[in-house]
Amino acid sequence: MPVHDFSSQRLFIDTPLSEGACFSCPREQHNYLCNVLRLKSGDEILVFNGREGEWRARITNVSKRTCQLTFEECVRKQEDGPQISYLFAPLKRARLDYMVQKAVELGVARLSPVLTQHTMVKRVNLQRMTSNAIEAAEQCAILRIPKIDEPVSLQRAIESWPKQRPLILADEAAEISNPVEKLKTLQPGPVGVLIGPEGGFSQSERETLLSKPFITRLSLGPRIMRADTAAVAVLALVNACLGDWGESGAKKI
Repeated sequence: MPVHDFSSQRLFIDTPLSEGACFSCPREQHNYLCNVLRLKSGDEILVFNGREGEWRARITNVSKRTCQLTFEECVRKQEDGPQISYLFAPLKRARLDYMVQKAVELGVARLSPVLTQHTMVKRVNLQRMTSNAIEAAEQCAILRIPKIDEPVSLQRAIESWPKQRPLILADEAAEISNPVEKLKTLQPGPVGVLIGPEGGFSQSERETLLSKPFITRLSLGPRIMRADTAAVAVLALVNACLGDWGESGAKKI
């Protein structure tokens, strides 16, 4: 029996959810529901706000410019996920869109852009990142929207990192070539993943990173991956070994 209802349309709305409450859709969401999806008054959809689970809602009071949603019942309680923070050097638009979507699908709790000496993209459209995160959650029955941080320098990110929390660094020069063996040495709990820019970290950045006791170097095999590919690879490994893909990780994280 399916765990999730994939037959119903899902919509993220940033409003409290409770039985009998109503929500007036803004123009963009009204257009999506009534003009793109061609839903009508009386049709049902699923809604979530990232805090109070998933609710069945009925469309009412449809007009040319707006419509209302009436929340009827909670069909799925709020779910947490693995406490994975993903730190990354920003990419160009299309590849950043892809990376954000895949990171959300893989259950990250936080997205943190970091600016390095070799970072090519210096400006990050946080609104676009948020829109991509919401779209991925809507399409994949995810209830949690990750927190999205303002970009900071790599130095600041490292200085403020919790000293007892592992920060996994994708590093082809890692001593242990088997990434699963390395991840098994870590205790389940909050963890971070750091992926550098396409040109790699500078020598001084690398020296700083390797001097920190919370850095865990992780090999991704003999092939050099693009940053967005490396993100998917590392996050999959972390979920399998420390996240909620197994019985132990799901409860301990």
